[in-house]
Amino acid sequence: MKIAVLGAGAWGTALAVQAVRAGRDVVLWARDPARAAEIAAARENTRYLPGASLPDALRVTADAGEALSGAALVLMVVPAQALGRVLAGLPAFDAPMLVCAKGVEASTLRLPLEVVAAVRPGATAGVLSGPNFAHEVARGLPAAAVVAASDPALREAGLALLGSPAFRLYAGEDPVGAQVGGAAKNVIAIAAGAVIGAGLGENARAALVTRGLAELSRLAVGLGGRAETAAGLTGMGDLVLTSSGMGSRNTSLGVALGRGERMADVLAKRTGVTEGVATAPAIVARAADVEVELPICAAVADLVADRITVAEAMARLMARPQRAE
Repeated sequence: MKIAVLGAGAWGTALAVQAVRAGRDVVLWARDPARAAEIAAARENTRYLPGASLPDALRVTADAGEALSGAALVLMVVPAQALGRVLAGLPAFDAPMLVCAKGVEASTLRLPLEVVAAVRPGATAGVLSGPNFAHEVARGLPAAAVVAASDPALREAGLALLGSPAFRLYAGEDPVGAQVGGAAKNVIAIAAGAVIGAGLGENARAALVTRGLAELSRLAVGLGGRAETAAGLTGMGDLVLTSSGMGSRNTSLGVALGRGERMADVLAKRTGVTEGVATAPAIVARAADVEVELPICAAVADLVADRITVAEAMARLMARPQRAE
């Protein structure tokens, strides 16, 4: 069974390695022909996932048609802000897809599956989401994730084709909640990192993460998802991982902002995408459409836009009216 992995960043590369580990015929597609040739020759993605050797069976190509031909499953592993553009440029294909992007499209306020529905009407699609660092999955360390889709056959196919003893997959029937969790956790992680960078303490981080989970849950329900999804791998699990250490691009960006570094300077040093930056204002705007209040996410949106400082953001949050939890 062939799997096409579209997107050769850190997560796409790790998922391609995992799919080979699961016994599949795997092709990894990179948009840049020079990058594809470099990865294929080095048997390593030295830019995005250094130190992870690629299995000999993993093929790398810049030809999307070659990658998609005969695929039983397509993994879309491109940044959320590029998803629509990449989908529109691909040749036609019939295979179901799992979107592995986490975010809200800034120009349209769409969640990833809404982008798919707009660009590829009628496509069978779900999401793969959960608390996963790419470098650990590539090494085969124990991890778990959720295949969330409305289509039962896609859920079953995802579990059967991608799971392995060290990569435990669960079926999820709430793709909306899974997408909200994946988008919101990146924004909340920036806040969590910022309080640590500013020296505001672990109490502040714990409070932000916990109240951020409440924001995530409210928005999931507001968009038609389930509150209980927030307590699972795609909600609390992903939020805890992303907010807990410097291995997270979003947390490390927040730490840098908390230390007083300029946003432009922080981003200029990075090769990977920090999804929470573009998602912060988009998720706040999307929440406003359904009259859901996200005070932490709103503070992050102002922070990454250089409208407020970390101290001002924290003061604003602490001054909110008292209420029951």
